[in-house]
Amino acid sequence: MIPHTIPTWQHKSWQEQLTNQITKPADLLSRLSLDNQWLPAAERAAALFPLRVSEAFVSRMRPGDPNDPLLLQVLPLGEEFAVTPGYSEDPLEEEKSNPAPGLIHKYHGRVLLIAAPHCAINCRYCFRRHFDYRQNTPSRTEWQAALAYIKTRPEIDEVILSGGDPLMLGDKQLRWLLTEIDAIPHITRIRIHSRLPVVLPDRFTSTLLELLSATRAQMVVVAHCNHSQEIDQSVEAVFEALKQAGITLLNQTVLLKNINDSANILIELSKRLFQSGVLPYYLHLLDRVSGTAHYEVDELDARRLREELLAQLPGYLVPTLVKEEPGAPSKTPIR
Repeated sequence: MIPHTIPTWQHKSWQEQLTNQITKPADLLSRLSLDNQWLPAAERAAALFPLRVSEAFVSRMRPGDPNDPLLLQVLPLGEEFAVTPGYSEDPLEEEKSNPAPGLIHKYHGRVLLIAAPHCAINCRYCFRRHFDYRQNTPSRTEWQAALAYIKTRPEIDEVILSGGDPLMLGDKQLRWLLTEIDAIPHITRIRIHSRLPVVLPDRFTSTLLELLSATRAQMVVVAHCNHSQEIDQSVEAVFEALKQAGITLLNQTVLLKNINDSANILIELSKRLFQSGVLPYYLHLLDRVSGTAHYEVDELDARRLREELLAQLPGYLVPTLVKEEPGAPSKTPIR
């Protein structure tokens, strides 16, 4: 019998896993035993928007399959050079809602803080792939302007941490930021949007779980999972630990052509999430950022998918189909 060998990356801390991410298209193709025919285009596209993916995420991809739904989310493609009408570098016009460094205020009652400029994965469809993080990565001193803005507006009762990925912050910096937010009396909820439960499960140490569960304000973690193949035992363990810590768990999914634009795939995802204690929350149409048109699912097709989900799932397992429109007072539901 051949002994089971644990991959080297599984012995590393989450910080070491970040240091050893796959960042070269040639390495990713080799890791998955794929032909180099995709390499020239991948290297050119990676110069536009770097390749970045964790070993944990790659371990769930199917070797030898160029159409693997996880691979298609991260592999740079020549299609990213296409110039498509209606697509822009700032499709949500966030620059118009950026009153202080690191702060975006678009909707009544809640604000978004860009807590970290990096992710553990560069999703190719990311709507912030052109975002100016250099001007929106405040130091502690600069954070005070954003916090002061929140303090003087009692109608704001929720702070959303985003990025990048907010959980890329170290524990010390994250503790400081959460403590400052939690000290604002009118903040009743802190929401964290993170891909790390899926792409870097080892980030969820006992220290992080203590930080997330210690706030006075109700803590909500929104995972970003697009396909049931992304969920393995390590991801399930993270969801269980968060649930045991009393944290509300939601998920939002981006509807992506040739990745999850199938009722069966979305049904399986909703069931797998709920089994893991996560409530399906949003199913997003693609934000039209330059270089991502090849991922778009037509709105009419998206509506048909929603109807299929409603016909086959109980209502609480059907995520709300939405799109985001500049200047709108909220996400726009699609009926």
